[in-house]
Amino acid sequence: MPRPRTFDEDRAVDAAMRVFWTSGYEATSTQDLCAATGLGRSSIYNTFTSKRDLFDRALRRYVEDFSAAQLEVIQDESLPIRERVRRILWTAVEPEPDDPAGCFVINTTVELGPKEPEIVELLDRDHETKLAALTTAIQAAQAAGDLAADHDAAGLAAYVFTVLGGLRVAARRGASPDSQRTVVEATLRSF
Repeated sequence: MPRPRTFDEDRAVDAAMRVFWTSGYEATSTQDLCAATGLGRSSIYNTFTSKRDLFDRALRRYVEDFSAAQLEVIQDESLPIRERVRRILWTAVEPEPDDPAGCFVINTTVELGPKEPEIVELLDRDHETKLAALTTAIQAAQAAGDLAADHDAAGLAAYVFTVLGGLRVAARRGASPDSQRTVVEATLRSF
């Protein structure tokens, strides 16, 4: 009879997510995962079957959590569109204190995208969902007269997410919050 689990699987996935986010898939060792999760090798492999399975679960958790938070802001019709965009971008300027620098999605796209099409497909679907939501929000702001109607809504939405990606890459290389704020302020001039 197998022994019952004595650990919180969700907590282990969250801990692994932060390790992969910081170091990437290839550079993360099983020992790194054991140290972060507090689990032994056998517990990791008995629960998650492989490093890749744990990585996939961690990446899906990140996508679900961060996308839900972004979509909540994008779809908050009580806020002007400019404020919604500012809040989306501001997550790169002042991330949660415990979050590693940069973006797990961008790091993964750069590291694994060229050789892992199923990961790219997952990340592309996620990006398209957020892009469509922001495009719709921009179009609604245009229809309400809160934003110039001559702007290309889809182009503006793509611009926001491109800037966000750039801000996160800059954060990974140690950009100062002041330089990040300047980029956000420049972007907001389009809104």
